[in-house]
Order: sequence, then structure tokens, then C-alpha cells
Amino acid sequence: MNSAFDAEILADFLVEAGELVAGLGDQLLALEDAPDTPELLNAVFRAFHTVKGGAGFLAIDPMVRLCHCGEDLLNEARAGRVRLDAEYVDALLNTLDCLQQMLAALRAGSAITAAPTGLLDRLRVRAAQVSASAATPVPLAADAATLLASPKHDAVEGEFEALLAMAGVASEPVAAAAGDTIDDSEFEALLDELYGPGKVPGQSAPPPPTADCATAAPMSDDEFEALLDALEGDATQGAASSDDTAASANDSGMAPSPAAPATRVIPPAAALPMPRTAPVPVADRTIRVDTARLDALVNLIGELVLVRNRLTVLSADSTDERTERAIAELHRVADDLQLAVMRTRMLPIGKLFGRFPRIVRDISRQLGKQIDLVLEGEDTDLDRNLVDALADPMVHLVRNAVDHGIEPPEARLRVGKPATGTLRLMATQEGERIVIRVRDDGRGMDPEVLRSKALEKGLLTADQAERLSEGECFDLIFLAGFSTRQEVSDISGRGVGMDVVKTRVAELGGTLAISSELGRGSEILVSLPLTLATLRSLMVRISGRVYAIPMINVLEVFELSPNAISRVDDRDVIAHRHRALPLRHLGAWLDPVSAETAMRGHVVVVHVGHRQLGCVVDQVIGRDEVVVKPLGRLLHHVAGISGATITGDGRVALVLDVAQLPDAVESQARAAGVH
Repeated sequence: MNSAFDAEILADFLVEAGELVAGLGDQLLALEDAPDTPELLNAVFRAFHTVKGGAGFLAIDPMVRLCHCGEDLLNEARAGRVRLDAEYVDALLNTLDCLQQMLAALRAGSAITAAPTGLLDRLRVRAAQVSASAATPVPLAADAATLLASPKHDAVEGEFEALLAMAGVASEPVAAAAGDTIDDSEFEALLDELYGPGKVPGQSAPPPPTADCATAAPMSDDEFEALLDALEGDATQGAASSDDTAASANDSGMAPSPAAPATRVIPPAAALPMPRTAPVPVADRTIRVDTARLDALVNLIGELVLVRNRLTVLSADSTDERTERAIAELHRVADDLQLAVMRTRMLPIGKLFGRFPRIVRDISRQLGKQIDLVLEGEDTDLDRNLVDALADPMVHLVRNAVDHGIEPPEARLRVGKPATGTLRLMATQEGERIVIRVRDDGRGMDPEVLRSKALEKGLLTADQAERLSEGECFDLIFLAGFSTRQEVSDISGRGVGMDVVKTRVAELGGTLAISSELGRGSEILVSLPLTLATLRSLMVRISGRVYAIPMINVLEVFELSPNAISRVDDRDVIAHRHRALPLRHLGAWLDPVSAETAMRGHVVVVHVGHRQLGCVVDQVIGRDEVVVKPLGRLLHHVAGISGATITGDGRVALVLDVAQLPDAVESQARAAGVH
């Protein structure tokens, strides 16, 4: 087989198997809650069987053996001889973990590590124990796969072998026909050898198909089930007759005579209802596209936005009405094209949420807690790159809520709460932002405890701690090294993580905010842009240079009055909306040598969590849509700067990282002795 063809088949298998394995986690957890649901059992069994079949075709033996062991266990459950309890589900979930590791190795082109012997033995032993102790009859199969796997199928195979023997066929073709590797052409050749082309023993050649038969739609699932039921009924009767005959012969002391092959009557096709023409499946109207191609297309759209902005600046002084109309039409078409391309790279956030039921189940069992996970807004679309980048931060937020937030059952019962806690993950689109909420009904947080912990660790002075609002006390958990846990566990309590989550979300252009009520629970709000490709920004001028501030962080802009500035704790503040708004002079931060503290200009009010900050700039130019380019390797870790863009007049403008801005300005001010 051609190596390029092999690679293409492997790529298709990795996509299909990855989707099946990803879906199996949710199905197994649902099966744990409803183990007697035949639809779920059959779906899980078919998924294992499909992965095993693809792995067998590609000769991936470790994956075949692992899937086969999982099938054995599921077969016992489908046959009604075992009930899938938590221990069984654990074994199958461990099997999924091993399958995912194998698929990851295949994607990386590395060697596959065989499944641990203990896992294979565990699956085999449990299945064998159930098989040995089973005394209940096998119920009627729920679908064709169950029918073929049931003992009744042996009767059908016996009849088929008897027919082959009557036709005088050697055993070798029969063995070939029973093999797993026979293809369609070999099967057709075998039938022709048995019966001759187009003929069955005892029947005349079928008449040529009519026009109606030639155009008939494929047999539906219901018709196929009906046909199998008819075949199964006859096979069961034949098997029962043979058993009775054998029993009578044994009772009389005589050897049983060979049973005559049972005559099976297949209902004519005309007796079955004619199926209606089925609509074209959705899959036939979809194609798989390499994500690298989508990324290249998105980058080209970004370049188009830059060219559009450039044309807008160049045509600003034009008085030609036709030019203005053409530029306006270009804006409309570019916006529509950008939206269409962005949608091709969007994924439902359910792809991200789908991993959390397993995480919550495992951690809650480890901690002895009872937790219901509720997912809302799973169909909310988000940029694929954001979905991938959010995985680790969201996992930490969920683990933190399960460990820190929700109490053990006995503690909940003591305060009048139900023993089972609730953790909600909600996603909504609000304008040009995606808002994700992680909400629990646990113990909540005490702002006074947070305040005292910050003092104890030396993170704040007494005066600073006294002036903190309740919301600012909650934001203390995002400081590096801050933790309220006295003990350290494998899950949390080491004082790391939440600051990393905040930094990672900030790198994605988002913000974090937390609210809590003591005894009622907490909520963490993650706000992100819809896409990372373009960014709506407020363009400002500072010390003669143009900078971009993401609009997602901007609350308002007002003109600076020098007489309104006051000094508190050696820092500039301004009275605004009945509160003291801290000011940061960005000119002194960006150009500390030559810049002077500005007393005129504009104040851009930005928010970082519960904090509000007034950024003093020389001039507000206006809003614009920019394409953010990453900084080079040498400038990647510059605090307060997240990237760069090209303005409409061709100049380079730096994009400010608002989440890191307060700390960056504060650090520079302390180093220079300027406040």
C-alpha cells in the first residue's frame, strides 16, 4: 500500500478515534448514573468496537487488545449479567486514559506504550468472574451488534455451516469466510463458488430488477431490525428443535442423528414497507480542514484589515464621492469576510466543558464529597485557539472550587444545606465578549480572613489592608504565594495557581473577577474577547507615540483637570464618581528619563478585576480595530506590553497589557523613586 495512502488513513483514524474517545468519557459517566440504559450501553460498546476495528486495520495491536478487553466487560453488561458500578466505570475510564495516551503517541509519531498489564488483567478478571457466576438467561439483544454477539447467533452459524457442508464446500473457504480480514470481493467470490453467480440452491435465478427496485432507497434501520427479528426467530426455533432431538436421543441411550438443516423463510421484500427517501445527512455537507489552513486564512484577513485601515487614512482628505463609496463598500465586505472566516475557526465551548464531569467526579470521590456539576451555554461559540488555551486555567478554577469551595456532606448538613453541593459552569456571549462563570454553593470567602492573611504574609501594610474594599479583598487570592489553607494536599493548598490563572487569562486579552458571600458560595467571572485575531482598541498618544488599549478593559474616558489631583500615600488620586480613583501617569512609565508628570490630557479609566485605575494619556485618538502581532523572543516578557500592531498611517503601535499595567507602573515607579 502506498505510504501516502497509509498516512491519510492514519490521519482519518486519529480524527475519528479521537472524537469517539472524547465522547466516551461523558457516556460512561452518564452510564454510571443510569447503568440499565440499553442505548448508552450500546453506544459505548459500538465506540469501543469502532476504535478496535480501525486499530486492527492499521495493525495497532496494543490498542486492539485494550479495546477488546473493554468490549468483554461491556458485553457482560449488555447481556444483563453485570451492573456497571463505580468500580467498573473506573476501570473503563482508565481504559479511556490509556487510549488517549496511545492516540497522542500516534499523533506525535512516537512508539505506542502497551496498556499496563494490571489494567488488562483487571478487565479480564472482572469479566471472567461475571461470566463464571452468571446464571441468568441472556435477554433478547437490543440491536444488531448484540444479536451477533449473543449465543443465539451460534445457531445461525451452525445452519450456515450445514448448508456449506451440503454444498460440498471444503473447510478452508469456510474458515476464510469466518475470518476478520475477508473483504467484499472475496465474500462475493465465496458466494459464487457456493451457489453460482446470482443463484441460491433450490431457487431459480431471480428476475431482473425493475425500475422501481433499481431506484429504491436503502433499507432503513427499522426494516433491518425487522428482518433480523424474523431470522432470529427461525434460528431460535431451529436451535430449540435440535436441542430437543439431542436430549431425546441421550435419554434413550442412542447417539443423536444429524439434524436436518432448518428451513428458514425470508419474507419477500414486497412485504416490507417501502422506505421514504432519506434526506442527505449533514456529514455529507461537511469537510475536514487542517487547522493550519484556517490559521493562515485568519492571518490573511488580518492583513486585509491593515490594508483597509491604511486606505481609510489615505482617503481621509479625498473629496471624490466615488472613492468614499468604494472605501465604505470595502469596509462592509471586509467586515463580512472577517466574520465568516472567524466563524470557521469557532468551536462550541462545550468542547472545553466536556472534560470537567470526569474531573469533578474523580476529585469529589477522592475528597469524599458529593457534587452535582451543571453545564450551561455549551453551544456558545469561541475561537478555537481560546478553547485550547483556556483548558489549563479552567481546570484549575474547577479543582479549586471543588477543593476549597464546596464543603463535605457532613459540614453542609450541619448548616442546613443539602449534602450534595452544586458547581455550575456557565458561558454567555455579551456583546463582543465571552463571559464564563464558575459558581459554587459552598462556604464562600470571608474578606476579613483574606485581609489578615495578606498582613500575615507581608503582602500589604496595615494602612493598605484597612483601605481595601470587599471586592479588593477577594482579589488578594490572585497574588503569588497567597493561600488560606493550613494543610497541603495533592489538589491545592500550595499557594500557587491562581496568580498563574490570572496571568494566563491576561495573555489571552481577558480579565478575572471574583465575588463571594460567606456561607452562600463564590463565583469567578472570566471575560474574554470573542477572537484573538483582531482586537478593538482605543488608540491614544503618550509622549509623542501611539499606543493601543484593548476596549474590553476600558470603562470611560474624561478630561484631566490639574486642580482635581490630590496626593494620598505619596500617590496621585482624583475624585471621580464619589470615590478616590488612583492615577498612573503612563508617560512617566514609558519614558521615565525625559517625560514629565502630565497635569493635562485625558484619563482612561480601565478595570482589572474589582480594581479601577485611571491611566493619564496626552491625547485620545479614537477607536480602531487592530491586528495584534506577538513581540519577538527578546521582548516577549516585557511587563505591561502584550503585542504590537500597525496603524493606518503605517507606524508601529504597542498594545498595552492592562492586567499587568498596575504592577508594571508600580515597579518602575519604585525603582525610579517616582510615585
